[in-house]
Amino acid sequence: MSEPINQALVDFYRCPVEFAEFGILRGSCRDSGYFRFGGGGICYGHSSRGFGSQFPTGGLYDVQRDVSIVGCAATLPFDPTEVIDNLRLERYLGATNGSRKASPDSGWRNTYYTLRDFLPASWRRGIQKLYFRGWEKLPFPRWPVDRTVEGIFETLIAVSLKARGVEKIPFIWFWPDGLRACVIMTHDVETLAGRDSCGALMDLDDSFGIKASFQIVPEGRYPVPEGFLRSIRERGFEVNIHDLNHDGRLYSSREEFLRRARRINEYASKFGAAGFRSGALYRNPEWYDAYEFSYDMSMPNVAHLEVQRGGCCTVMPYFIGKIMELPLTTAQDYSLFCILGEDSIDTWRAQLDLIAEEHGLTSFNVHPDYQVHERARRAYRDLLQHLSQIQLERRMWMARAGEVDRWWRQRSKMGLVKEGNGWRIEGVGRERARIAYAGLCDGRVVYSIEEVYEPLPGETVSVSDGRASEHQS
Repeated sequence: MSEPINQALVDFYRCPVEFAEFGILRGSCRDSGYFRFGGGGICYGHSSRGFGSQFPTGGLYDVQRDVSIVGCAATLPFDPTEVIDNLRLERYLGATNGSRKASPDSGWRNTYYTLRDFLPASWRRGIQKLYFRGWEKLPFPRWPVDRTVEGIFETLIAVSLKARGVEKIPFIWFWPDGLRACVIMTHDVETLAGRDSCGALMDLDDSFGIKASFQIVPEGRYPVPEGFLRSIRERGFEVNIHDLNHDGRLYSSREEFLRRARRINEYASKFGAAGFRSGALYRNPEWYDAYEFSYDMSMPNVAHLEVQRGGCCTVMPYFIGKIMELPLTTAQDYSLFCILGEDSIDTWRAQLDLIAEEHGLTSFNVHPDYQVHERARRAYRDLLQHLSQIQLERRMWMARAGEVDRWWRQRSKMGLVKEGNGWRIEGVGRERARIAYAGLCDGRVVYSIEEVYEPLPGETVSVSDGRASEHQS
């Protein structure tokens, strides 16, 4: 056995190291493939037991049967960190997965973007609908929300609970102040008409008490005067960078990418921008080390309706090197209105419900460019109205993207320290952090959060005296 600590589990839960002690059983070398890990869902990577499939369909081998527990030690037939990285970084797309390629070939992409500005909007939509035909049959990731990464972590926690013979494992709750989930609103500004609609969109957001981030294309699309950027910041909204010129060629080659990344970083410094999103959600996370941003928002949870297929299979923020990834966990407005032809927010509501129930990050991308159409304005207003109604009811954190980035960076440096019969949180930002517990109920992982108890004058209370409110994962 080697690698006795699953660092990925510690990083996700911020739990004490002793609860993440697993051995990894090394066996004969096997090719990477798809397999299952109990209720954790579909995995992709190497396993020392069973067999891996070339496709994420059919009767996949379940490696949970090969987990062994001897005393307090649990041994796994695969490396969870490798599998989780394969999902978060979309490395599984290197395999044949029964769907289209992860992204269109460069020749098709270059031809489309060369002709795009000369094609009527109806023609562009027709080409896009043809490309997306059959998207609903793609087996993996799972539409409309994929939580495979969280499922793996929860199955690992269940194994640890059984191995150590404890009822619950302490960890630092995902969101500040004990809030149950998080929502962020983002606006990619792609055209001059969209730029000129930003003021009205901020008015609408403000009317519902929501502050969003605006991603600005710095070159080629429209003028970006300093007064425009200042008007966004002064109203409490955020300014981020959206690609370089949104021509679809950002990742066309390593050399071209590095050239553009330098320009993008210069604009980030000039605009005072901490965040980034690529045009059309094109991405190559293996190259992100060239960026100087604090956070990125280019990774979709499920990319069935994006030109570059795939998905990171998680509804939680995570690090890609030094960059915090805030995945896009809902369908983009263009996909709903122009590809699916929907008039309601039913898909958004379904995605929001699934993510909020599992305490994740619900991130929306609504373009001001499409808010010039009455149907789009009506749908977005309906969405804001829905969010305002359920925010308090579900105890959701309505945050800006930068706030989420800062919180998860603080949380990543916090730790739990044993104190008497309880635990204490250490680290910057601990005053907003909450101790939570993971336990089992009817075979499922459930979470409970310690409520903050405000002592009476002269009363002293230990950490372990906090009350816990329980809810299922």
